[in-house]
Amino acid sequence: MKTTETPPAGVTGDRPPVVKTGPAPKGTGEKRDGKVLGVFSHGMLILWAFMVVMPLLWAVMTSFKTDREIFTSPWALPTSLEFGNWSRAWTQAHMSDYFLNTVLVVGGSLLGTMLLGSMAAYVLARFTFPGNRFIYFLFIGGMSFPIILALVPLFYVMNNMALLNTLHGLVLVYIAYSLPFTVFFLTAFFRTLPTSVAEAAFMDGASHTRTFFQVMLPMAKPGLISVGIFNFLGQWNQYMLPTVLNTEPEKKVLSQGLVQLAVSQGYKGDWSGLFAGLVMAMLPVLAAYIVFQRQVVAGLTAGALK
Repeated sequence: MKTTETPPAGVTGDRPPVVKTGPAPKGTGEKRDGKVLGVFSHGMLILWAFMVVMPLLWAVMTSFKTDREIFTSPWALPTSLEFGNWSRAWTQAHMSDYFLNTVLVVGGSLLGTMLLGSMAAYVLARFTFPGNRFIYFLFIGGMSFPIILALVPLFYVMNNMALLNTLHGLVLVYIAYSLPFTVFFLTAFFRTLPTSVAEAAFMDGASHTRTFFQVMLPMAKPGLISVGIFNFLGQWNQYMLPTVLNTEPEKKVLSQGLVQLAVSQGYKGDWSGLFAGLVMAMLPVLAAYIVFQRQVVAGLTAGALK
């Protein structure tokens, strides 16, 4: 009698069992790619930080060296801290006068730029009137105009108005130079602010002026701080405009003083004093950014969210 065997489960006739191979666990490849990208980005950030921080640290270290140590061992630590370099640069090189002139010019121009720029940006962002877009694009056009092309006519205009070699004349030029970017930045920022708050203020009887200064400006604080830092950096380090418009020694600003300290040494250079003056010029900028770094980042990202 002939018997038949029942094939095992999963086998049909003479066909071998089918082994199912599913895809890899979801997210394994994405995690691997994310780790590679994270390592690469962190490596680039570390390299960039090294390239930025090392020159600053080297300048600070060199400012405490003697002239002989600067040339014989430029990369070594100073054998002793020469604080006389700082006092010599502050007094004999007249860095104190240049520093005071810079504070007065940048302080006045920054205040005027932020006040006028915020008022113009608020009107362009919140009110609709004939010529609104035309005025807005005029400010944008001012950003694309090279300042070097305006130096010669600007010199004659300032001379005719008796504003050459004056600090208040330089303040007005700085304000005009910084307004296009300020209006462009703050116009986009004011458009992201909610209109319900301003409408509630109008319902309570507030005027446009009171609404702007007491309601809208406090809401725009992150954007004001961000654009204020950018204007401060640009005006503090400005060299071309004061060089053309300020030729009297007692009216020079810090950037002019540093260049004069560098080129007027001849064959006997006070290089230690030059590095001390350079660090003096860097300290206010670094301090401003360290204090307001969170506000700067908040102001740059606030416009993306409503």
